Amino acid sequence: METRKPTVYMMASKINGTLYAGVTSDLAGRVVEHKEGTASSFSSKYHCTLLVWYSSFETMTDAIYTEKFLKRRTRTYKIQLIEEVNPSWNDLYANINQL
Repeated sequence: METRKPTVYMMASKINGTLYAGVTSDLAGRVVEHKEGTASSFSSKYHCTLLVWYSSFETMTDAIYTEKFLKRRTRTYKIQLIEEVNPSWNDLYANINQL
C-alpha cells in the first residue's frame, strides 16, 4: 500500500482498549506522530499507539465522509471492523507497505 493516500484509520491503546479514529493522507507519518504522542491530545492522553485498522480511498472527500461515519458508530461496530481483519489486534504499522 502506498502510504500517501487518503486513509481512515483506528489506533488503540491495547486489545479492547481505548480507540481513536482519524483520517490522513500520510498514514505512516501520522502513525509515527501517534506513537510519539504528538498526534492529538486524546490519543496521547489515552496512549493510543497501536495501528489496528485502516482503509484507503481514492479521494480525501471519501475518506473524510467515512471517518465521520465511523465516529458516529458504536464501539461494538468499531471492534467488529477491527476484528474482521485483525482479530489479534496486532500493530499493523510495521506492515503498512505489505498489506
